[in-house]
This record gives sequence, structure tokens and C-alpha cells, in this order.
Amino acid sequence: MGCWTPIERFSTDLRGDAAWYPLAAPGSDYTSFALMEGNRHVCDVEWAMLGRHNAQNAVAAMLAARHAGVSIDDAAAALRAFKGVRRRLETRGVVNGITVYDDFAHHPTAIENSIDGLRRRIGAAKLIAVLEPRSNTMKLGTHRKALPKSLAGADDVWLYQGPSVQWDVAGAVAPLGEHARVVTDIEELAAHLARAAQPGDHVLIMSNGGFGGVHEKLLARLREQLLS
Repeated sequence: MGCWTPIERFSTDLRGDAAWYPLAAPGSDYTSFALMEGNRHVCDVEWAMLGRHNAQNAVAAMLAARHAGVSIDDAAAALRAFKGVRRRLETRGVVNGITVYDDFAHHPTAIENSIDGLRRRIGAAKLIAVLEPRSNTMKLGTHRKALPKSLAGADDVWLYQGPSVQWDVAGAVAPLGEHARVVTDIEELAAHLARAAQPGDHVLIMSNGGFGGVHEKLLARLREQLLS
């Protein structure tokens, strides 16, 4: 029937017919970026979220608000006041210089984006990625071939293979070599992570569920180690 609504095209950078995009300094974590329309600088955005994928979401929200009558400047001001949402690279705790994050990433594209966003913030610090394949497609192994690439930006990778995951998780991430490990027990996973993490490390825990409370289990073990 045709498309009868106004269309705005946007991307993560200047390309093709995507008129709007966020421009950040090389290596930036995108907590600050310039909103660009082609080669025209429109405004600057500073906000609490990080990652190029979240900046792209911000651009989409600003353009949607613009169509509803909100000026770009007002939208940018609203983003400055926005404190983020739970489970989007949310810091769950810091113990002995080890930072534990919770993130909703549950498919390869989101996993890669979350790792990239955190890497941009922490630089060369050690990033430990912890993943629970929990969504329906992940349980079925639909994305198994894409997993190694999505996790490659982490220094170490731990995967929890729950009873509902029947495919060969260890085989799927074998291309990552000795940096990838698979466990089948959450208490064991928390214990391994607590022993492996060192001050200055960042532990990114990714799942679209509660992950058996592994975040608090890990933090509790880290506190115990600190007191022992």
C-alpha cells in the first residue's frame, strides 16, 4: 500500500542515505557525542549511557521526539537528565577494585555491542565476559556460529550451559581457545570467577534472565575473599 508516515534515516556513522548519526571522538565510549545531520553539526549530547549502540538509540529517540514536536535541543537536554535503565551495562557492585556489571544482551549482535561499549570505557583493562545462553534462539543453538566473533572483544569468556541447552557450547566457542570456558553449575561459576578476577578487572555478566543470582553470588564471594 505504500509508506504514509514520514521517514528519518539514521545510522551509527555517516553512510549512504543515513542523514543522522552520532559522532564521537576515536575510541570514545559515546557518553558524549555530536548529533550530525550529514556534515552539519546539530548539537552536542552528554548523558549517562555508554556504547555506540546506545548512542544510535538516542538518535532514534531524538528524531521520534522531533516528529512529535520536541525540539532537538530539548531532546538533548532530556538525555542529559536521563539516568539510564536497569540491566544496560548496569554496575551491580565494586569489590576490591573488581567491577561487576549486569547486561541484558542475549544474542550475538547485542553481546558484541555491549562488549564494545564497555571496552571503549575501560580501555586496556581486563574484561571478563560471562554469558548465559537463555533466550529461545540461544537455547536452540541458532546463533552458535556467531558466538565466537561476538565474544572476541573480551579477554576471558565464561559460559554457563544450563540443562535446557543441549547443543555443544564448548565446541561452538572453541575458536576462542583457552580464553573460553564452559561450566554447568552456577555456584561453581561464581567460585571460578571470584578466583580469577583481580583488582582492576571488569566482569560483564550477560543474560536476559536472572542468571541464578550469579551477580550477587560473585560479589559475596569477592567480599569473603577480601575479609579472609
